[in-house]
Amino acid sequence: MTLRVGIYVFPEVEVLDFAGPYEVFTTASRVFGRRNPGQAAPFEVFTVAAKRDPIKARAGLPILPEFDFRHAPPIDVLVVPGGVVSAELDQPTVIEWIARDAAQRVLTASVCTGAFLLAAAGLLDGASVTTHWEDIDDLSRRFPHLKVVADQRWIDNGRTVTSGGISAGIDMSLHLVGRLADKDLAVATARQMDYPWQERDG
Repeated sequence: MTLRVGIYVFPEVEVLDFAGPYEVFTTASRVFGRRNPGQAAPFEVFTVAAKRDPIKARAGLPILPEFDFRHAPPIDVLVVPGGVVSAELDQPTVIEWIARDAAQRVLTASVCTGAFLLAAAGLLDGASVTTHWEDIDDLSRRFPHLKVVADQRWIDNGRTVTSGGISAGIDMSLHLVGRLADKDLAVATARQMDYPWQERDG
């Protein structure tokens, strides 16, 4: 079965926060295809934004989202990256979209300050979570009902997974490839990327 991985992008999104998971899931499908000719890929990956207008990521990288909220295919795995999320937190349509259909997804994951958006959507209530080390205190203050952890690369709660800053999103995504597809595929994907995967969450 092919899982549809939707990656949310927005103005001032951190580039590696969304590009890292994109690379992991697409590389995993490519590696799988070489090993299993003719079989369905484990992941279909696409970007989603509030509108399909071009946006600029952090440092000015232009991005053209593939889908907007209204026209995105059903999402099995939603990845919410971080970056400058203050404007996103102030947009009810964004928070409502993240929360919508969460119960039907396999899981919702965040990278870095994307955890703020998952928390605002009510998806992390009472959970142990993490974010970029610089934002640990702010996340604790804004959402005191969360158990914010500072010393883990990612935390897997089953339906939600949060990761630390930037490169931690790659480690988390490789973990998800192992969880959702196959551990050997995750190892082979890290090898293909020439990436020293930190397989443990600590």
